[in-house]
Amino acid sequence: MYAPRVVTHFERFGLSDEQLRGMLHTMLMQRTLENRGFQLNRQGKIPFASASEGHEAVQAGAAMAFERGRDILVPYYRDLGLDLGIGLTPYEVLLSLFARAADHSGGRQFPHHYASKKLGRFTISSIIAAQTAHAVGAAYAIKLREERGRAVLTTFGDGATSEGEWHEAVNFAAIHKLPVVLLCENNEWAISTPQSKQMAVRDIYKKAAGYGIPGALVDGFDPIACYGAVRAAMQRARSGDGPTLVEAKCYRFLSHTTDDDDRTYRTREEVEERRKDDPVPKFERFLLENAILSSADLEDLRAQVLAEANDATDRAELMPYPLPSDLYAQVHAGPWEPWQ
Repeated sequence: MYAPRVVTHFERFGLSDEQLRGMLHTMLMQRTLENRGFQLNRQGKIPFASASEGHEAVQAGAAMAFERGRDILVPYYRDLGLDLGIGLTPYEVLLSLFARAADHSGGRQFPHHYASKKLGRFTISSIIAAQTAHAVGAAYAIKLREERGRAVLTTFGDGATSEGEWHEAVNFAAIHKLPVVLLCENNEWAISTPQSKQMAVRDIYKKAAGYGIPGALVDGFDPIACYGAVRAAMQRARSGDGPTLVEAKCYRFLSHTTDDDDRTYRTREEVEERRKDDPVPKFERFLLENAILSSADLEDLRAQVLAEANDATDRAELMPYPLPSDLYAQVHAGPWEPWQ
């Protein structure tokens, strides 16, 4: 039996107990659905899935700082927790994994490439760092329309900061003082390339100084700290003070995708050592120690998340695939035949 050690005070940045429990729900659902994607792939039911184990804390915290109905999210492909945190449902996630006709993209896109105008969630490009240019464009539109109280949150990995598009986007945002937050989820691996072979600096947030904007560093395994850092940056952007580069240091525990074998570029011992920082059990213990959850509450929450994921999987799998006749729908204006 786990005996909680009650901590009497911690910096919660205004978060209520309900919001803290909500962040844990998001983290548990993210991990459950990511594992479900790998399971379905190994069963031959879906061709591809990506992984974000180790990113749960930064994404749950950032999602809590996002204001639905006002802000815009321009994520990258490893942001399932952010999507869930701003309102995407497990059923919508599974429709994407199964590529069913009812999916946001009509079953056309890679997993997690959905878009939702209702949620303010842009679709993404699989081209590394391309989303940062899209995000800056959206932020530029907000400024041109003189819409105060709105901001764009865009995310990317450490590898994206080595791309030319990233530098162009940050430079443009800085020059025009745009309402955008650039959140780097630094998991130390650009697919198979370690950070040490990408750049000569240890801390990515320090690159902000080269563009004349603030940079902030946060523990990417701490969802509350991530919330505080992203909230401050979003408030700054909404108030018209311009962009901020936030670096959240985390780690990717699984392979890049189901098509990757990370044993070819890192040892099992390294991954096992980093598992000591796993944000999910770490945050569970924190909530228990602060009497925000009881052991019974935690077991109920885990059961609830699994039941939701199972129901979403079963319902999505039964849905039909898109029809071949829909191939050119919503691609060409006018007659669908591309040769006309």
